[in-house]
Amino acid sequence: MVHSMTGFGRSMMKRDDYEVTVEIRSVNHRFSEISIRLPRQLLSSEEKIKKIVQRYINRGRVELYITVKGEPFFERSLLVDWPLVEQYIQALNKIKQQFEIKDSIKIDHIIQQHDLFDIQEEHCENSELEQLIFEAVTDATLKLLEMRKLEGEELKQDVLSRLKELTVLIAQIEEHAPLVAKSFQEKISKRISEFLSGNIDENRILTEAAIFADKVDISEELTRLKSHIRQFEETLKKNEPIGRKLDFIVQEMNREANTIGAKGNDQNIAKYVVDLKSIIEKIKEQVQNIE
Repeated sequence: MVHSMTGFGRSMMKRDDYEVTVEIRSVNHRFSEISIRLPRQLLSSEEKIKKIVQRYINRGRVELYITVKGEPFFERSLLVDWPLVEQYIQALNKIKQQFEIKDSIKIDHIIQQHDLFDIQEEHCENSELEQLIFEAVTDATLKLLEMRKLEGEELKQDVLSRLKELTVLIAQIEEHAPLVAKSFQEKISKRISEFLSGNIDENRILTEAAIFADKVDISEELTRLKSHIRQFEETLKKNEPIGRKLDFIVQEMNREANTIGAKGNDQNIAKYVVDLKSIIEKIKEQVQNIE
């Protein structure tokens, strides 16, 4: 089955005190690249999340966004720098004595000194939350995959229609190609006849025509081009990532079209080749979207 590399999926799941939302989107990319954005406290689960996505997505740039609402999944604790507090109080008492200050030391004087306190966060292992995230990631990825399948089917039908157009053009070229050598034979016969005033060496004409026919023979290129079309159609039937192989086949198609244009030596064939290359270019553009 043909898969596109473009798609989107979204999943929201609730359980107990948590709500997890996952959004995933993918675009064309030569290789596989997965970018995950999630709360800092969940970074330890990033590699597991990436492996879930890789089960279903083989190629393309994937961006995954995870948000979590609910009870905090970390504990906070207050740390007091007691030696520094003691020094601070001693310093205040010394200031009072030295400057004969009658005001008493209040707790507010201590609390306002932020360097005496520190809040530490510790991540709480929460297997239930982690499992909920994995389920939401799987669900969103499957929705993304479904969209990629639907778009992939559209791509498949489009390129199949283009391949039919190529087949028709190839048949037209095959029908016209023999006329090129025949036309050359008639031209050379006329020129030699005019030059020799009617004394024509028929063997010479046939020899020149045969040499020309060999130079402009494009039957091998047309055979290879038809073979590439069959390969392309067979590859579309495979249930695996096929984008890179299709891209290679399209390159070979373009190579054969260029050779036909170079060897054809005929105005009509040149027009056919322009149409060939135009269709092949459209196929190439679609192949860029296939996984």
